[in-house]
Amino acid sequence: MRRHLLLVLTVLTMLIGSLSAPAVAQEQVFRINNMVEPESLDPGVVTGVPEHRILSNLFEGLTTTDPKDLSPRPGMAASWTLSKDGLTYTFNLRDATWTDGRPVTAQDFVFAWERVLNPKSGAKYAQHLFYLRNGEAYNTGRLTDFGQVGVRAVDPKTLQVTLKSPTAYFLDLTNFYTLYPLPRWALEAHGKDWVKPGKMVSNGPFMLASWVPQKELVLEKNPRHWDAGSVKLRRVIFLPTDDVNTAYKQFLAGDSDWIPTVPPSQINTAKTKPEYYASPYLGTYYFRLNVTKPPVSDVRVRKALSLAVDREALTKFVTKAGEVPYSGFVPAGLRGYEGPRGLGFDPAAARKLLAEAGYPDGKGFPRMELLYNTSDLHRVITQAVQQMWKEHLGVQVDLVNVEWKVYLARQGSLDYQISRAGWIGDYVDPNTFLEMWRTGGGNNQTGWSSKRFDELMDRAARLVNAEDRMRAMRDAETILLDEAPVLPLFTYVNKGMLSQRVKGWYPNILDQHPLKYIRIER
Repeated sequence: MRRHLLLVLTVLTMLIGSLSAPAVAQEQVFRINNMVEPESLDPGVVTGVPEHRILSNLFEGLTTTDPKDLSPRPGMAASWTLSKDGLTYTFNLRDATWTDGRPVTAQDFVFAWERVLNPKSGAKYAQHLFYLRNGEAYNTGRLTDFGQVGVRAVDPKTLQVTLKSPTAYFLDLTNFYTLYPLPRWALEAHGKDWVKPGKMVSNGPFMLASWVPQKELVLEKNPRHWDAGSVKLRRVIFLPTDDVNTAYKQFLAGDSDWIPTVPPSQINTAKTKPEYYASPYLGTYYFRLNVTKPPVSDVRVRKALSLAVDREALTKFVTKAGEVPYSGFVPAGLRGYEGPRGLGFDPAAARKLLAEAGYPDGKGFPRMELLYNTSDLHRVITQAVQQMWKEHLGVQVDLVNVEWKVYLARQGSLDYQISRAGWIGDYVDPNTFLEMWRTGGGNNQTGWSSKRFDELMDRAARLVNAEDRMRAMRDAETILLDEAPVLPLFTYVNKGMLSQRVKGWYPNILDQHPLKYIRIER
């Protein structure tokens, strides 16, 4: 009888336990629709958000990111110290290995950073290492001895970084893909093919299992990662479906667990579903204007185009997901920063400027092209603006749709007149939205240059006083908006669909979700 009673109690305890704790699904597979085929998996080459979703899980920098508040957490560096003058970081690396079993060393960081700063590399994000002492001088060729740049391996487990001036957000940068360590031996053995399955060596919580272009890219849990015990997912599948309507249907059919956007035509329906989410997003949607090509080489034309766009109507009737109409470039709400106002909707002023440029009522204005990458959202936005320009200015613009890699290549080579673009902050500071517009910046891609803008950004980088620094950046943004190589439209809202089975995923203003913390529950 007692044995029977114990058996009953044991069974009841197990049942109660199973009811009180969520059941973790045995099949820990997370399917993400990344919306595009990645440009590359080389951290020193890429510039996009889709690539970040993959690389931030294949690799690990000196720090990682807290999944809730995005604050820096120890990554490859178990600890660090900062000198009293705010210039020298000493990072103490933990015992960690690459996926091939070799130890991660301080020299792996030195190699990667030198590669990015090498003038021959053409790395578009080299400016993220301009915070190092002599980093910019080496990248521009004014200095040829990399030994004078502010990074050195004191020993295999100690990395010393010396900045040119105190940089409050430098720790946030150490989690960005441009600053990831790289396995020199893999790059030397395989050249550009080192990023392919079977050849890639990485150090993050996941490793590359397979990559079939235009079909899927698969990551698997890295058993060698120093914190592998915390990783619940066994496999992550990235789908490159660039048609947002198709991606939405795939999600509803249960073929994916997360899509980071929703078709504008489906917003109202999506909002009624428990899987829908919307939250603030630190990003600006805008058009690039190639100032090297007429007629947008004329600042009056650029301003006329901006004044002829009704941003309120665009967000209310076209995007419809809570986006904020915006004519500045740095999103509002960053602590301590109040940016200047850009050009609002004023068709009469737009027509006046266009007439001054030699095109009264649009007469004689040459046909232009507006470039955008494949996306239903980009299509309806560009169509709406195309119609506004025709209605208010009498100008004709042809829309040109290309796939992601072609779009990036054409922007990078200035092979366009106007191009849709978006910029998501790499960290929470106005600088991440402004430094890209420096003369010759890898992500400038407009041909625009302003000596005064560069001087103000240099000054902001040197300033320690927060108010003075913000004032210098505000003055720089004023110049950017006044000379108008960019045409801001709105600030983003973070919207998408997430399966209710997914746990450990938290909304944040950078839309970054480390897969290390995600799990699937029944």
